[in-house]
Amino acid sequence: MVNLYITATKYIQLILIVLYTYCNFRYLTIPDEDDADPLCYWQFRIILLVHFLMNLTVYLKTGEISAVIFYLIQLLFFAIYVFVSKRIYRNINRLLLNNTVFFMAYGLIMLERLDMSKAIKQFIIMVGAAALTLVIPYIIDKVWDLVRWKYVFAAVGILMQGIVLIIGATSYGAKMSISIGGFTFQASELVKITFILAVSGMLSCAESFRDIVYTSLVAGLHMLVLVLCKDLGSALIFFVAYLVILYIATNNWLYLALGNLGMGLAAVFSYFAFSHVRTRVFAWIDPWADIDNKGYQITQSLFAIGTGGFVGLGLFQGLPNKIPIVEKDFIISAISEEMGAITAICITLVCLGCFMQMMVIATYMKDSFYKYVAVGLAIEYIVQVFLTIGGAIKFIPSTGVTLPFVSYGGSSLVSAFIVFAIIQALYIIQGNEDEFDEYEIAEDEQDFGTDIISPKDIFSDVGPGYRGNNVSVEDL
Repeated sequence: MVNLYITATKYIQLILIVLYTYCNFRYLTIPDEDDADPLCYWQFRIILLVHFLMNLTVYLKTGEISAVIFYLIQLLFFAIYVFVSKRIYRNINRLLLNNTVFFMAYGLIMLERLDMSKAIKQFIIMVGAAALTLVIPYIIDKVWDLVRWKYVFAAVGILMQGIVLIIGATSYGAKMSISIGGFTFQASELVKITFILAVSGMLSCAESFRDIVYTSLVAGLHMLVLVLCKDLGSALIFFVAYLVILYIATNNWLYLALGNLGMGLAAVFSYFAFSHVRTRVFAWIDPWADIDNKGYQITQSLFAIGTGGFVGLGLFQGLPNKIPIVEKDFIISAISEEMGAITAICITLVCLGCFMQMMVIATYMKDSFYKYVAVGLAIEYIVQVFLTIGGAIKFIPSTGVTLPFVSYGGSSLVSAFIVFAIIQALYIIQGNEDEFDEYEIAEDEQDFGTDIISPKDIFSDVGPGYRGNNVSVEDL
């Protein structure tokens, strides 16, 4: 009977996640947010239903009453998190809010299946991170001019990575974490945010080629320390994000071409300079040649994905624990084996939907600093997703990065919460400003008793640079 339920749930879950993914992209096509709200309500209901079905499977397979209690606590957390977020911030982006809960739900489901103790630990960090980052939009609203702190952000980022270089713990060939009093955190996950804030601030204030060079040196110093720590996955994320911001800030194709050339040369250098990079490249090119050693992790990942097929074997029906570090770098392989390749593809598409929404928010930002911040964080997010999933399916060599919100890891989880909170802050603040502008126009119309035509309306058809009869928009 239990196996019959698992089989039925497998197909129901697939239908639900496909519907959720459809709603995700349908939301992006609706210009009026009020018209899109019903889709968000349906999305949240789908999340809760999938979460219930999967947790019931966990209980039926384990028979532990603690699994039921843990499910109820998660359910309460999701409900409170969404309610409080919408209550505090009226203009919050509900698509990103739903997707945050979506990723957390799937991540916890897989961790419960893999290791209940790690799932509980992840959930505790999740609650703390959610509570702390809930105030970020309020803080950014009050300290709107964050560009003043650009040099502080740069100094903090370089200092943190410098500490890792000196006293950091080595894991899988790279220095990535610091242990203090039994608490371990990966500094590069937090430096990702300070790095974007620093270079965005510098580029938004750049007035000459000299400023561009200086900013590039600061960015290069960040990456140099990461390379010295042998944390090449993070260095690649930083580099791509900076390159995109630099191109947007300067609109110079030469920087983009030189950046791509430099990235290629850096990849060749890394191959010859670091033994663990050669091992990963070897495992990527031909993992079957050394299936019991260098190629073991990637071959087990491919076996899991192939065994699961499109619909999956069902929760607890596969062998995801055969994959080393499955709960971190290869969580998507475990999902694919037991929940199906369709589920893994839908999760990837939802990640892509988050990136698209972040880029849309960036286009709405009037201030160049915050536009660059939104773009930089969006690029970091999608590159990390690409590296994680690409490494798991053998599309690229494994880089040892995690899937935001889904993979196990406190530092990655906190970093993901901060990134989404900053993006939400920009969206909320811009929405508040738009509402205020509309309110002022309505008041003016009421005072004059007629519709007021703004200078922007007059020249909306001819562009902001138009000057007719020697009268500019600014003159009006």
